[in-house]
Amino acid sequence: MSNKKVAFYTLGCKLNFSESSTLARQFEENGFERVSVREGSADIYVINTCSVTDHADKKCRNIIRKIIRENPRAIVAVTGCYAQLKAAEIAAIEGVDIVLGNNEKGNLVQLVRNMAAKGGAVIHTCETEQLTSFFASFSTGDRTRAFLKVQDGCDYKCSYCTIPLARGSSRNISVASLVNEAEIIASKGQREIVLTGVNIGDFGRTTSETFLQLVEALDKVQGIERYRISSIEPNLLKEDVLAFTAGSRKFMPHFHIPLQSGTDKILKLMRRRYNAEMFAEKIKRVKSVMPDVFIGIDIIVGFPGETETDFCDTYRFLESMEPAFLHVFPYSERDNTPAIHFEGKVSPADAASRVTRLTELSDRLHRRFCERYIGMERPVLIEGTKKGKMMFGYTDNYIKVEVPYRKELINEIVQVKLSGITDEGIVLGEVR
Repeated sequence: MSNKKVAFYTLGCKLNFSESSTLARQFEENGFERVSVREGSADIYVINTCSVTDHADKKCRNIIRKIIRENPRAIVAVTGCYAQLKAAEIAAIEGVDIVLGNNEKGNLVQLVRNMAAKGGAVIHTCETEQLTSFFASFSTGDRTRAFLKVQDGCDYKCSYCTIPLARGSSRNISVASLVNEAEIIASKGQREIVLTGVNIGDFGRTTSETFLQLVEALDKVQGIERYRISSIEPNLLKEDVLAFTAGSRKFMPHFHIPLQSGTDKILKLMRRRYNAEMFAEKIKRVKSVMPDVFIGIDIIVGFPGETETDFCDTYRFLESMEPAFLHVFPYSERDNTPAIHFEGKVSPADAASRVTRLTELSDRLHRRFCERYIGMERPVLIEGTKKGKMMFGYTDNYIKVEVPYRKELINEIVQVKLSGITDEGIVLGEVR
């Protein structure tokens, strides 16, 4: 099937985007031409799915059906977490040809090459216990930033989460292998790497190495000037890692740290590995060594047993933490998780109201964080353009800034004075 066109549609996390990018390179190395889904001219469509919530599952199904409806003759391959967990459900959709679990991703090109024609879905998945392979991947589509997969799977068994079922146990490749991949990324001219995985602070399980050893080694890679840690559990953001990244010129003052609830009652029901006091101490410590740090926090509202009082306690707790951003999710029932059987269900209306209230809090917190830096200069990696002769980039501490368009600035790190913020929350800057 060489000289055929292949298109990718990716849903979900940064990890999925790194894996889709690697799959795309594999197709290109085998003679396929990558095209955009929007072109509608592909011979093969690869849909990399997410299953973190019921809404994610529904979105995946809608995308699969839309692509099949618009491209009835194309071969359609579905992979990712939804494919791992609900293979039969996807295979039942008329027009799907290949359903590929997370262990089999690396075989996709060969499976497509071996297909003579459409003729019903073929499923290639395995049981969770057999999810042991590591699909090494990094993204190369973005001119300035790459996502580097450093870890996969999770040994935590949070009561609401299916990711351990979809991704298997925590595993990784060696520090040396990841340094080699970072060097490949640097050779392509990208200046920033975002470290991604399912539970990246747990790095080293399969190689007897540590996350500290990984960040120390990556810090030495020539050509990469910025690293960001995409998300790390509060109990795994250890003092040695924090001290090293705080002193590093390359690791940016930016952390995304899941909380999920601000009350010990709900954290215990969720089977999280910390309490609110420990989380608060961790945030205080991060801010003490990185005064300009951007902290994003994940929150789940409407978890079974969460009363209005519990929610208000969480709200006040988050206000006191003063993060720069909140990523808010309503609780979603997932098959084969303990929480689906918990008492004290929260109505969808109450959950939606709580999402709205925390989203409004997030907007205020984010604006307050940005306003602290108006009138100051920060280093910005210029990324791309927008309509109206403007371009944008991110400061070291993750403030998105718009500046007047100058082509020569793309993929350059420049000093920018943050000159103001619009009513819509857009930060404007002047290149110095």
